[in-house]
Amino acid sequence: MLTLRKRAAVAITTAAGLVTAGGALAAVGAPAQAATAGCSVSYAISSQWQSGFGANVTITNLGSAITGWTLTWSFGAGQTITQLWNGSYTQSGAAVSVSNLSYNGSIATGGNTAFGFNGAWNNSSNPIPTAFSMNGVACTGSVTTSASASASSSPSSSPSSSPSQGATQGPCDIYAAGGTPCVAAHSTTRALYAAYGGSLYQVRRSSDGSTLNIGVLSAGGYANAAAQDSFCAGTSCVITVIYDQSGRGNNLTDAPGGGAAGGPDNLANATAAPTSLNGHEAYGVYVAAGTGYRDDSTSGIATGDAAEGEYAIFDGTHVNGGCCFDYGNAETSNNDTGNGHMEAIYFGTIKVWGFGSGAGPWIMADMENGLYSGVNAGFNANDPTVNYRYTTAIVKGTANLWAIKGANAQSGGLSTLYSGARPNVSGYNPMHKEGAIILGIGGDNSKGSAGTFYEGVMTTGYPSDTTENSVQANIVTAGYGH
Repeated sequence: MLTLRKRAAVAITTAAGLVTAGGALAAVGAPAQAATAGCSVSYAISSQWQSGFGANVTITNLGSAITGWTLTWSFGAGQTITQLWNGSYTQSGAAVSVSNLSYNGSIATGGNTAFGFNGAWNNSSNPIPTAFSMNGVACTGSVTTSASASASSSPSSSPSSSPSQGATQGPCDIYAAGGTPCVAAHSTTRALYAAYGGSLYQVRRSSDGSTLNIGVLSAGGYANAAAQDSFCAGTSCVITVIYDQSGRGNNLTDAPGGGAAGGPDNLANATAAPTSLNGHEAYGVYVAAGTGYRDDSTSGIATGDAAEGEYAIFDGTHVNGGCCFDYGNAETSNNDTGNGHMEAIYFGTIKVWGFGSGAGPWIMADMENGLYSGVNAGFNANDPTVNYRYTTAIVKGTANLWAIKGANAQSGGLSTLYSGARPNVSGYNPMHKEGAIILGIGGDNSKGSAGTFYEGVMTTGYPSDTTENSVQANIVTAGYGH
């Protein structure tokens, strides 16, 4: 294994549009003669794009312990919630009400809980709400004592398994803070946003054809692998859907046929790639020859010569020389439509169109009709063999500029393997990206490859080195294999 040059990782901790409000709330769960109440609310816009935005909301309980909560506020410019996780919501006009789910209603004194949502806005104004109420009482930041406070009428039940500690920041929060938000975020191992509490993927068991969505142990946390273990006990399961955490609905399902091979493609064995993150069991996506996932009708993915960034975590020991173990941007027709119609991360040992030094595997860019390891077609000596057990692979591109980066996903920083002009072959400048998403296959459904995928994202815009260094630091902190 070639040791990559290490770069210092710089953590990004800012988020766009942060506001905190506090105040008195109806005390719940304490004796009436000694109940105290108080709370603070932070509302942070995590990402924003044309007609849409994401936000994270954290509630801190300053008073007596509570066993149920409802947070209300009003939007000031016609915004609407389109998707919410870690809570249940209703909206009537500008008025929004969010209530706890069964597992997050209890908040101890000084404790907090969080939820997140995606929303729509009118592209002219997206002001942050400044007034919140908890359980019907306006928040002002103080703690009060109330003799008339009553216990919650709807206590919540404890979750069936101990939740993991949610992340304070995920890779997509870092990309959003850097001005290049995720437009697709896929992982079967963990949440890629700090506030994401939805489903990561779906499995189907062979015994009766039933399906189950696998979520996270807590918002921003690790996959609930125990739920899969229980559901699949005594039978076999395949991964049927890998959900997009960005809220844009760019979910991956089995790929249809294309110019190189028929379809639909095989689905991954749900238990073939066991792993762990900081001691938490999880499963990756094990791609054997014939397996592949795709979404040909996407939202927000770069087209034409527009800028984008991509990263993925792969198993550096599970590779082959088949075409083509890719994750990223591909044709929407499932056919080879010419040079420059793809921009995906490739990882493997094939040498037909391009390769680097050593025996491989190499991180390269699949731009259609070429796997590029640098500006030249074929061999580029500066693209090294990278075979860490957990490998971070990055490809990004913009107008006549693209880059490859790689790293050990368990430690250290990123190394730039190429950064420069588009390939010196006709058809790649400008690019002609079409905006489909593929995993484990080529753009024309070539499906002779092998590999394992754990997580990956696609962004809008060309991420900065600082942002990518922070993402790599976050990946290391996730603790793959520990």
